[in-house]
Amino acid sequence: GVVLAAFAVGVLGVLVSWLAAALLAFTIFFYIVVYTAWLKRSTPYNIVIGGAAGSLPPVIGWAAATGGISVEPCLLFFIIFFWTPPHFWALSLVRAEDYARARVPMLPVVAGAEETRRQILRYSLVLVPIGAAPWLLGYAQALYGLTAIVAGTLMVMFAWRVRKNREGACAVRAAYHLFGFSILYLFILFAVLLIDARLGG
Repeated sequence: GVVLAAFAVGVLGVLVSWLAAALLAFTIFFYIVVYTAWLKRSTPYNIVIGGAAGSLPPVIGWAAATGGISVEPCLLFFIIFFWTPPHFWALSLVRAEDYARARVPMLPVVAGAEETRRQILRYSLVLVPIGAAPWLLGYAQALYGLTAIVAGTLMVMFAWRVRKNREGACAVRAAYHLFGFSILYLFILFAVLLIDARLGG
């Protein structure tokens, strides 16, 4: 794994961009050492902080394509960063017992399901303006802006259902629905962003 990672960083640096290679090296280190070896088993906010590693690929790609870093990839970073907690916590609500047996201190295990539901709703609410930020700041057109607002509103609706349904099959179903939609949310947002950029010239 170490050899493969080093090879990937080296190839990216030699053939594409050393800035992108440095960001990739940092991402790999952060995910393996900071998140997996340390945060994952030491804090219930492991995926919040560790989510930075999963949010960096757009920045790496931007650096590879342009040779630098600007506002646009940072906006994509924050979209993924604030999307990560409700996405993973929805699943962890259903799998809390598995995490407890594995001694992984996910938020439902440490703070309880009720606090997790509150946090899911809070992050989903924050995600609405964050998701629309590329349009609000003038980096995307109206097509993306409308899509981001509609998708963000749906995300909040699914999060509210998780907040409201606390027990039994309804709670499990609501959590799975949010988890499933969160995957679709990110796909739709980035797909429409690409289409929007092409249409906008």
